[in-house]
Amino acid sequence: MTSPTYQPRVNNSGTGWRNPPIGAPDAGQGRRPSHQPRPDEQRSAQSGPTPQPGFGLRGPRRSPHVLTAESLASLTLPVGDDGVIIGIDPQNQPAVLSLLRPAPLEIALVGSMWMAQVLALRTVATGARVAVETARPPAWGQMAQAAGGGQQCVSVHEVRQIAPQGPSVSSPVLVVRDMGARPPRNQLAPSPWQSVLTVLPFLGPRSPQMLGRADLVGLQRLSPEEAEVVTRVMRLPEQVGAVLPTLSDNAMLWCTRDSHQFVMTQPTEAETNLLGGPRRMD
Repeated sequence: MTSPTYQPRVNNSGTGWRNPPIGAPDAGQGRRPSHQPRPDEQRSAQSGPTPQPGFGLRGPRRSPHVLTAESLASLTLPVGDDGVIIGIDPQNQPAVLSLLRPAPLEIALVGSMWMAQVLALRTVATGARVAVETARPPAWGQMAQAAGGGQQCVSVHEVRQIAPQGPSVSSPVLVVRDMGARPPRNQLAPSPWQSVLTVLPFLGPRSPQMLGRADLVGLQRLSPEEAEVVTRVMRLPEQVGAVLPTLSDNAMLWCTRDSHQFVMTQPTEAETNLLGGPRRMD
């Protein structure tokens, strides 16, 4: 906020709140009372708007913030990616994953429950709901109670006991399916504002079909045999597939059939206290 262009009048003969004593050079009957306007102020007040008491000082009579219609096209507003921050990329920049979209999204995560729970917690932090269908409800119960600060943001369901979640643009849902390497058929298919994340601890007989059907695949450390399968199914470069067996516990490869990105997930202190440290197997 800019300061006024005029200088305030200072009463050098007084002490701020007190008037100068009787007999001072400025004192006497001819002295203009301090609450009366000067003649020049009276003349300027007649040509301009009268200030209303109680509404602050009158600022400068300028409008430097006003733009012409021709100048509006030059205004820009930089906007970054939106979604869940899943870690940092090799350039040490935040890696953002858009898990909830207006279009259906199916995700396959070949990794640990720890990684799935970190993603679930960070999805809740964006204001979304998480519904977990799992064969091990006690393993998800503590995380569900801690998420949302007491609000019911994460619900845990037994296998085939999950109900429709009613997703919407104001209440998106991430459905997490944690049922081993051979999960049953999904009861809640991906839909607008409802994404489905299937957790696979390792590749099973049906895993290549699931990876081929997924819109997005996340990979933690794999065995050399699994890396060969994933490289072929996801059409990864050979040098990228060769790195998969060497990944650390908190490193992942997120990929589609057209692109791939290595990401390192760094848990926060709260996530570590709740879930423990990064791990590949639970």
